[in-house]
Amino acid sequence: MQVGRVHLTGEVVFVSEIGFNVLEHKLVPEHYLLSEEEAAEVLNGKKLTRDQLPKIRHSDACIKILEQIYGPIQEGRVIKVVRQSQTAEQFVAYRLVIRG
Repeated sequence: MQVGRVHLTGEVVFVSEIGFNVLEHKLVPEHYLLSEEEAAEVLNGKKLTRDQLPKIRHSDACIKILEQIYGPIQEGRVIKVVRQSQTAEQFVAYRLVIRG
């Protein structure tokens, strides 16, 4: 197995190259790919458009791991991010996948 290097310049990193799943690290929040129906339901419920969501780059290591699970993830898809919190138990945020 070839070990990949992680650079701050945004190099694309695959699990097979680095040997571990970044989503399993205790400091990385849980990431979920929402179906189009789930995304529409969330956006309608919060009265938001996709463009109003914070962004996550397609080159993000978490997106690359999700692609290995779900297959190719297109720009414009919505990712649910669940962070554990000492005060709120869980904090849920949504991100829009963009190029990059």
